[in-house]
Amino acid sequence: MLQVCIYADGASRGNPGPGGYGTIVRIRDQHMHITEQVFSQGFSCTTNNRMELLGVIVGLESLQQPYKLMILSDSSYVVNAFQQHWVESWLAHNWKTAGKKPVKNADLWKRLLQALDGHTAEFRWVKGHNGHEFNERCDELATRAADDTLHHIQDEGFGAL
Repeated sequence: MLQVCIYADGASRGNPGPGGYGTIVRIRDQHMHITEQVFSQGFSCTTNNRMELLGVIVGLESLQQPYKLMILSDSSYVVNAFQQHWVESWLAHNWKTAGKKPVKNADLWKRLLQALDGHTAEFRWVKGHNGHEFNERCDELATRAADDTLHHIQDEGFGAL
């Protein structure tokens, strides 16, 4: 049986400030062979929630065919959006919350829904620090990307954000 897991984690260094995501796509085939793809990217002037979403999106967009997926994140916001059907409510209310406010990061939520098209996905929350080994690796990737971005900004003479 094919098993596909996407582990995603975001890191921020201020709000807004340099942030990054770490993503690992792990595929185990019926012969128990495991392949992994690792993604890490830093951005400036962004927030942790955007990093969590981008981490999942990048993992999904790397897949070449539809799969049954397990998506793991230490962001309860991302996981609850699907487990508690927030996304369906946002769609029903034209990307507004129950309080009639625009959904934050609607651009990324729309991109995530597009990336999910064709897949069957289950979202699962994993404990952050001292949690799942892949989550820890993703956190390291995300933090390194955020730190590298911060250092690059400072090296270019922009100073600290």
